[in-house]
Amino acid sequence: MAGGGDLGGGGGRPKRGKNSKRKAKKRVGFRIDMTPLVDITFLLLTFFMFVTTLTTPQVMDMAVPPETEDIEVAESKLFTVRVREDGKIFYNQAKDIPLPILMKELRVKAIKSNLDLKNELITVLKIDDNVPYETVVNILDELNLAEIKITQSLQAEKLNRVRKFTISPLTDKDKEEIKGL
Repeated sequence: MAGGGDLGGGGGRPKRGKNSKRKAKKRVGFRIDMTPLVDITFLLLTFFMFVTTLTTPQVMDMAVPPETEDIEVAESKLFTVRVREDGKIFYNQAKDIPLPILMKELRVKAIKSNLDLKNELITVLKIDDNVPYETVVNILDELNLAEIKITQSLQAEKLNRVRKFTISPLTDKDKEEIKGL
């Protein structure tokens, strides 16, 4: 056997150097009490369950009016924002050719267009069905942030702000208009 010596006797020959009379240590069985560990585990579990139920999900409130019959609108009062399937954004006002625009420029363009027509502009957001929700939410956020500046500017001129806004699907005609851009 490896190590030699008596079983449990601690070795048959003396160690080098001093003549030691060490006693062989007896192995004592041990037992781990799991009760405190289980208590802590359940306390942590209930704590995290309680904390996670207190966090509320971020939800964007949007009031959608009931569908009505079509309303005729002068095309010169339309500010159209189109979002292609790949997330690229285009805008045009009235019968202008759609032009690409970056997300960060959208707010400035919306402010300028609304202030030029003094509360008469109608914003139309046309979105492809495959556009990610994150992109749509970011566009809506930019348009909402533009609304702050528009309202402030119109109130300085003693005008009340009436927001005119609609969301509609991107039609095949719209897709053709922005296809090559």
